[in-house]
Amino acid sequence: MRGLLFSYSLLLATTTTTTFALPQITRTGRYLYKSDDNSRFYVKGIAYQQQGLIISGPDNPLNQPSTFVDQLADSAGCSRDIPVLQKLGVNAIRAYSVDASLNHDACMSALDAAGIYVILDLTLPLNGSIDTTQPTWSTNLLDQYTTTITAFSRYPNVLAYNIGNEVLTNGATNAAPFLKAATRDTRAFLKSINSTALIGYADIDGASAFRDGVAQYLSCDPSNSGNGDTSIDLFGLNNYAWCGNASSSTYDNLNAEFENYNVAAYFSEFGSENCNPGTRPWSEVGTLFASPMTNIWSGGLAFSYFPATSAGHEFGMATLSGSSNETVTTNADFSNLASQFSSVQFVNSPSKDSVQASSFGACPQTGVQASTTLPPTPNDSGCACVAQRLACRFKVPGGDYNAVLGTLTGTVCGLLAGVNGTCGDIAANGTTGVYGAVAMCDPVTRLSYAFSQYYDLTARHAASCDFDGNATLDASATDSPASALSACISNPSAISTPSAPAGVSAPSSSASGAGGGGGGGGGGSGAGRTRVGLVGVLVVVGCVLGGVGMVL
Repeated sequence: MRGLLFSYSLLLATTTTTTFALPQITRTGRYLYKSDDNSRFYVKGIAYQQQGLIISGPDNPLNQPSTFVDQLADSAGCSRDIPVLQKLGVNAIRAYSVDASLNHDACMSALDAAGIYVILDLTLPLNGSIDTTQPTWSTNLLDQYTTTITAFSRYPNVLAYNIGNEVLTNGATNAAPFLKAATRDTRAFLKSINSTALIGYADIDGASAFRDGVAQYLSCDPSNSGNGDTSIDLFGLNNYAWCGNASSSTYDNLNAEFENYNVAAYFSEFGSENCNPGTRPWSEVGTLFASPMTNIWSGGLAFSYFPATSAGHEFGMATLSGSSNETVTTNADFSNLASQFSSVQFVNSPSKDSVQASSFGACPQTGVQASTTLPPTPNDSGCACVAQRLACRFKVPGGDYNAVLGTLTGTVCGLLAGVNGTCGDIAANGTTGVYGAVAMCDPVTRLSYAFSQYYDLTARHAASCDFDGNATLDASATDSPASALSACISNPSAISTPSAPAGVSAPSSSASGAGGGGGGGGGGSGAGRTRVGLVGVLVVVGCVLGGVGMVL
C-alpha cells in the first residue's frame, strides 16, 4: 500500500491578537449557510483525535477509553497535520475531547487560516458525559460544558458544540430528557456570551423507529408552544451503512426518514470497514454531496484521521513515526478519500432567503421512552450550600474513585430502605420525568446527602457515619438533610441561565501544552461513546429502589 509522507514543519507564530478569517456558519431552517455570502455550507471533514487507552472488562462493555490526548493543544501536532488535512481537502474536523485548562490558540488559529472549522464535543469519558443507563444532568457536567465553551469562545471557527455522542441506544433512551436539558442550558449560556455557535448531537445508527424517534425528540418542543430553546441545531448520524462500492439506493430509506426534518442533519461519522476490510473507496462521497441527499443532509465527517479500533475493525488514514512523531504517513484510504473530496462541487441551493424558519412541534410518542418533563438547570450555589450543611460526608480519596461511588451508593440506599428511608432525593428518572431535588448536584454531594440521611435516621450515632472508612463526620452540622435542602434550594425545578464557574475564563497563552490526560476520551466509532463503566455496580441500586433510575 503506497503511502504519502509529510515532514514536520514549524507552525507560524500566533498571538492572542490573531486575526481570524473564516465566516460564521449559521442555520436557517434545515440548512447551514456561510454568513459572508449566504451560500450553502456543507461539512466535508474528518474525525481528528487519537484514540485513548481502553481497558476492557465487564465494567466497560462498550470499550470506552479512559484517557485522551488534546490534539487542539498540541501545536507541533497541528503544524504537522494541517498540511495533510489541506491535501485531503477538508473544511471541518471533529474533536471528541479537550482540556479546557490548556491553550488552543496556535491550533485553532492555524486551522482557521487553513479554512477548517471545528465541531467540538463537550464531553469527557468516565464521569464527563451524560450516562446511557444512569443519566443525570448535574452541576459537574454543566460546569464542564460551560468551562469548555468559555475556553473556546474566542475562536470563530468553532462550528458547533456537541452535547453528547451515542448516549442513546436502541435499548436505552431514558437519557433523552437529560440531553434536551443540556441543550437548553447550553443554548442559554451561549446566548449570554453572545456566541452564535450551533448545538449538535451525534447519534448511533439503529433501527428506523429508534433513529427517527431520537432525531424527532431532540428537535421537538416539550412545551408545545413552538419554542426551539430545547432543540439541537445539528443532528449528527454516525452512519456506516455504505459498504465498498454500494448502490446509491443505500441511503433511500434514510433520506425518506429525514425528508421533512426541521433542523440541519449530517453524517457525524461515516466510512464502513464491515464490507470492505481492505482499502475503502469512499464512493459514498459522490452520493452524499449530490442531489437528492443535498436536499436533506449537510455533508459529513469521514472516520478517522488517526488509527482507531472499533468492533474488531481498524480505522485510520494516517500513522505517526519518528522520535517525536514528527512524520505522518498516509495510506490508500487517504488517497481515495482525497480524490473523492476533490471531485465534490457544493450544491448552492436552496437560497437562504427562500428557506422558512424551523417549526418545533410536539415530541414523538414512539421511538423513545422519554418524558417531556425535563430536568432543571443544575444549581451550583444551591448544591454547594447543601454540601456545606451535611453532617456525614463522603471522604474523597485520591485517584479515580468512580467505582467506589457506585458501590457506596448501592450500599447506603439499601441501608436507607431498612430504616424507612429512601434515595428518592438523589434519584432521576427520564422515563417518568421525576427528578429528585438533589439529583442535579455533583456525585460527591449526592452520596454525602444519602450518607447524612442514614446518619440522621439512625439517631445520629457516630458509627452510622463510617461506611468502611469512606465517610467523615462533621458533628457541628446540626441540620437534617431535608432542612439543608430546604434552606439552600428553594425551587428544585427552576430553569435559569447558567454561568461559568467562578474564576473561569479563557486560558492565557502560558497555559498551552501538548495534550490532555486522564479523565478524558478519545474519539471514534464506538470509542467516543458515553461512559457506561459503572453499570455493574449500579444494578444494585436499581434493585433497591424498585426500578427507580439512580444516578451517581
